[in-house]
Amino acid sequence: MKQSPKVKIPWPTKAAMSQIYEKNLWGGNPNQFYSGEGSHDPVLVTPYIDVVSNFLQSFEKPLTVCDLGCGDFNVGKDLVACIAHYHAVDIVPSLIEYNQAKFQLPNLTFHCLDVAVDELPSGDCALVRQVLQHLSNQEVHQILEKLSHYRYVIITEHLPSGDFEPNKDKISGQGIRLKQNSGIDVLAAPFHWKVNEVKQLLSLELGIGRGRIVTILYENH
Repeated sequence: MKQSPKVKIPWPTKAAMSQIYEKNLWGGNPNQFYSGEGSHDPVLVTPYIDVVSNFLQSFEKPLTVCDLGCGDFNVGKDLVACIAHYHAVDIVPSLIEYNQAKFQLPNLTFHCLDVAVDELPSGDCALVRQVLQHLSNQEVHQILEKLSHYRYVIITEHLPSGDFEPNKDKISGQGIRLKQNSGIDVLAAPFHWKVNEVKQLLSLELGIGRGRIVTILYENH
């Protein structure tokens, strides 16, 4: 009997994230890509850009940065001037095509990659802004292995305001762990990510029941 050709099944995260943009599940204009309030609300965006810009500009020799989960690039566009080269990565092909047409700078390159499974661009510093919170623990673990290759890693996560149980597992997609009174802590079980130094750069309280947005700098070497 002749066997049917094998069909390559797309990684479920790619399908989930593509659907978010196709159906505007994070809001915004239906005719544009929109990465949600966290990438557009000045109350959240401006302090983040300030602290990250200050860090990137503190080096005499400009760094090469990899933005892993760049989204609609509303945040990244304000950081490009601080660095030698900016690699902006996202998993949704149509989003990357949109960004390539909209943002064209000599030190900026967009890549359509799955950060959990694909080889990532090399660089000095990785930015992972509100990405891990949407992913399963398996994918977070895979990403952390890759992040160990960057000297500096700046991770931003949406966390509960008080005590919480870190790293409850979930299916990758639109939602995060907040409703489970959980959030990503890369240093806690089951990840136990090993780094040399840890420094909190920013913590923004969102109000009662809404949690906080925390940005932490990790140094690996």
